[in-house]
Amino acid sequence: MTLPVHLVPSLESVVVGTRVAVEGDEAHHAVAVRRLRAGELVVLTDGRGRSVTGAVSSTGKRVFEVEVREVGLADPPSPSFTVVQAIPKGDRGELAVEMLTEVGVATMVPWAASRSIAVWRGDRVAKSLTKWRTTAREAAKQARRSWFPEVSDLRSTAEVAQLLATADLAVVLHEEASVPLAEVEVPPRGTVVVVVGPEGGISADELDAFTGAGAVPVRLGTEVLRTSTAGVAAVAALLSRTPRWR
Repeated sequence: MTLPVHLVPSLESVVVGTRVAVEGDEAHHAVAVRRLRAGELVVLTDGRGRSVTGAVSSTGKRVFEVEVREVGLADPPSPSFTVVQAIPKGDRGELAVEMLTEVGVATMVPWAASRSIAVWRGDRVAKSLTKWRTTAREAAKQARRSWFPEVSDLRSTAEVAQLLATADLAVVLHEEASVPLAEVEVPPRGTVVVVVGPEGGISADELDAFTGAGAVPVRLGTEVLRTSTAGVAAVAALLSRTPRWR
């Protein structure tokens, strides 16, 4: 049976026998919606590599306690993957974040591309970031990740170029690229950054900025993927050639 996973602020210094309290909305959903009961086994994680398994010892209105039976500590996955995602229209941004989280991406960077149909301005920036971060958190629990992904603040093209310059491998998905993604050598460790353009495509100026920072334009197959699905396809193809998927 797959045990439910709940996020807690910290598991620092937790050992077998410790009782850990889960509070707030996280506890409310478990107790009131999922009807968690004393005696059930659950997994708690702090999203930074620590996780514990234990039995629920008590429940309340917006709280439950877990008596720890097992403690685990996982190293950060390596190589680490970052996806720069041009803002898609509608709810396709949350779809991209969900799938990228499930496949194991460490960082997702929303990018204000010049040809993005959707534009985040004013209050919409904070609201959209909250949606992306909530989606990433819930998807990480579903995927049983010990290390939860980060959704960065909205980035400009210049800021994305700075990020690409620090990567061990940076690729830009582009339909006119001459290099197939399948021929790119993936480093066994470090950071890999994948840039996914908007529905209208990456502009010439943006591509120049990214290649100038050291990124390699690459193409997938002959099929046309949406901006919300291209990233997960590219990351999966790259992950298959790393120790993480062997």
